Amino acid sequence: MITLGRFRLHLIMESDTRMDAGGPFGLVPRALYGRFMLPDADNTVSMPSHLLLVQTPDQNILIDAGNGDKLGQKQREIVRLSHPHGTVQDALARIGLAASDINRVILTHLHSDHCGGATRLDAGGAIQPVYPNAQYVVQRREYQDASHPNERTRATYFADNFEPLVQSGQMILLDGDTQLAPGVRVVGTPGHTPGHMSVVLESAAQLALFTGDLASFAIHFERLAWMTAYDVEPLVTLETKRRWQQWAVQTGALLIFPHDPQRPAGRLISVGDAVRVEPVDFAYA
Repeated sequence: MITLGRFRLHLIMESDTRMDAGGPFGLVPRALYGRFMLPDADNTVSMPSHLLLVQTPDQNILIDAGNGDKLGQKQREIVRLSHPHGTVQDALARIGLAASDINRVILTHLHSDHCGGATRLDAGGAIQPVYPNAQYVVQRREYQDASHPNERTRATYFADNFEPLVQSGQMILLDGDTQLAPGVRVVGTPGHTPGHMSVVLESAAQLALFTGDLASFAIHFERLAWMTAYDVEPLVTLETKRRWQQWAVQTGALLIFPHDPQRPAGRLISVGDAVRVEPVDFAYA
């Protein structure tokens, strides 16, 4: 847990996966990315799914929902899905909370590794919200794209992850930057998807940014030209990162990265003409 003004931030590893390095590193040659993250013999690297629980004086807010438990056995084997720290419910219990205590779930986007855990299968096989008392929020553009996937995006946009939330009336569609609660603001950060958003936290003049897949790894935030093969609009990602990279240096904000197994949290500092993410000690809940 880390304190940000009056907020308490808890980093949760929802799951870990092993993904082919060509996914997170895209066009970056192995000779370069291998200096920072060396793949195994199968050319895979660890890509954990990080969630952030934000406890404000009034609310329990969860950022992203992870893979969840609806994946079939074959899908789990392909990505080598595991739960090194238990389930999200286990992590919440260690904090003294239950799923029913979550007031809001912010979905940075609707790729399955970020929103699969928003719903679950009940004992009768029906799909139910994991967080029964929560309001879920996502950008309207993201929902529209997820609802009408194409040949590239249909492998990660699954209606069972989000349509039940619309049907239950728990899903709120946003149109651009929105203040959700005092000190909790979502901002459009397009590129990974056109409707992708990140989360800015501010309390007692202290700032944090949950990047979402604007920067899956810390190295993506350090290097503008490094981005994932999953980005739908990579050149838009580059310019979005340029803006937020400058903001991060100027503000000294705490940065939380959704998939980095080595530096899940840090602060961006200038080093000559370059920038570097200095890691912050941030234990999992």
